[in-house]
Parts: sequence; C-alpha cells; structure tokens
Amino acid sequence: MLCSCDVSRRRTVLTAGWFTSYLNGRTQFVRCLKSSLHPADVLYGVPQGSVLAPILFLLYTADLLRLVESNHLRPHLYADDTQIYAVCHPTGTTQLQQQMSACIDDVAMWMRSNRLQLNTAKTEVIWCSSSRRQDQIPQVALRVGNDSVMPASSVRDLGIYIDSDASMKTHISRTMSSCFAVLRQIRSIRRSVSQQTLQSLVVSLVLTRLDYGNATLACVASNQLDRLQSVMNAAAWLVCSARKCDHITPLLQDLHWLRVPQRIEFKLAVLAFCCLHGMAPRTAPCGRHGLATATSFRFDVRAEHSTNASCHRRSPCFRSRCSLCLEQSAI
Repeated sequence: MLCSCDVSRRRTVLTAGWFTSYLNGRTQFVRCLKSSLHPADVLYGVPQGSVLAPILFLLYTADLLRLVESNHLRPHLYADDTQIYAVCHPTGTTQLQQQMSACIDDVAMWMRSNRLQLNTAKTEVIWCSSSRRQDQIPQVALRVGNDSVMPASSVRDLGIYIDSDASMKTHISRTMSSCFAVLRQIRSIRRSVSQQTLQSLVVSLVLTRLDYGNATLACVASNQLDRLQSVMNAAAWLVCSARKCDHITPLLQDLHWLRVPQRIEFKLAVLAFCCLHGMAPRTAPCGRHGLATATSFRFDVRAEHSTNASCHRRSPCFRSRCSLCLEQSAI
C-alpha cells in the first residue's frame, strides 16, 4: 500500500510518516466469551470503518484512471464503483469491442499486480442507443478476459436502472414495485398511528424512493411519469384517508407535495443553481465526461474482509459491468 501511494502521489515526509504509523504495528485477535487467541500482526488491510480507509482506497486505485485513459476511453469513479465510457458510430462497433476488450485485459493485469481479482462472472454488457437504432445494436458477445458476455437489455448503476434504449422503463417499474410494497405495509398500521406519523412514514419511505435519481427521468415520456404519479396519488389518499374517487389536486396542495414532473424540474433547478454558484461537489464535474453519449465498462471493488484500500489476505473481487453505446447522428 505504501509503495502504491509513493508511485501514485508525490508524498511529503510528513504524509509518508503519517501513513506508515497508521498502517504498521497493528495486531488482531479472536475472542469467544472469556477465551481469546494470541494477538497476530496485521500484515494486510486497515481497520474497518476507519477514517483513513476511503482515502487509502482512492490512493490505491488512483493508477486505474490513467490506465483507462491510456486506452483512449473515459473513466468515471464513484467510491468503489468504476465505469469506462466511449462512443462510436454504428459502423465502428467491432472496433470499439476490440478496444474495450484490450482495456479490460490491461485492467485485469493491473489488478493481478495489485493482488486483486476481476470477477468476470458478474460482468454485464449493454449497448445504448436511441429506439430507432435498436436494430443496429450488435448481439455478439464481448470478450472479458477468457469469458464472453452477452449484451443485456438493462443494467443497474448506483441504484438507477438504465435501459438500452434510454427509456427508463425498467427503473420506473422497479420504483413503482418497491413503493407500492411499502405502501401496503404502511396501510396495515394506519389505524395504529397518527396522521402526522403516517405522513412522516410515507415521506421517508415512499417519496424518497420517487426522488432518488429522478433527475435522470428528465425528458422521459409523459405516460411513464404518469405511472410514478399514480404512486404519489396512492400515498396522498393513504395519508389523508381519502377515497380513490376524491380529486387528487386538493390533497397534494394540503400536503405541499409537488407532482412528479415538477419534482424533477425542481431537482434539475437545484443542481443547476449549485453548479452556477460553485456549490456542486468537486467529485462530480459537469463537462465532456457526461453520461448521455458514452460507452461504459463498469466494475465494482468488493473486498471480502473490509472495504479499505490496501491488500487483503484473501483477494477481493471486481464485479464488472460493461455498457456500450451507439453515437447518434447529428441533426
């Protein structure tokens, strides 16, 4: 870990001593009731839940960005989730697949040199394009190491389900299913709690699911947003103890709830305000590395013992997911 940080970053003497004192000289032991084993030195890993673990993890995987960029692809990292994007014309899909496979080979070699393992069994591939170009999407498997992975129709990315035609139908269906399941559970206890408590439960367990990642639903077909609005209508009828035949607009006004399209517009307005006034997170810049016209290969780091940045006694696995997108013609 210390050698990796030395190569990735230009450390000062103070920083080197800081990391060295934090990683060295640690012991661990197993205790069962009143019996315990003799302490053993910790040669790999850092304590779970430690403050420095996220920083050490980022330092440990810093070389991965330069490795992907050297293959002329676009990386994107969020915690232990890493994606690689690229774009191509429909006629260049074969070349892009070869380029992606070569990049995956380099990533696998880098992980082996860092005592990590690429889990090809959890790799997913998706080609993204407009609905009119779905027939041009190749159905051949992508080579991931020694395995071949067939393209998927939808993948999950940080809790958001992305369809190959960018329609977001899968995400909306999954959101509706989870929200209605929670509403059925809340309905069973509605007579045992007050209306204020009932509203708090609906807001925290249902509306938060509707609002999660709803900025990705901008420009989605109105009939799909109406499906999400039906969830909010059911929640409002439950909180207000109203009948389904009652008009929904007065209930939403009394609860001070925006409709689904307005909630999406509000989320976009907040994000734009934060970007314009310098309040956006530095780890999520807006620019040429956008998700709209990108091709991606995604893999997650899953440590078997602790989510830290250093080597483990047992090799952690990388769960992989590839997304390949077709570039739309300019209008």
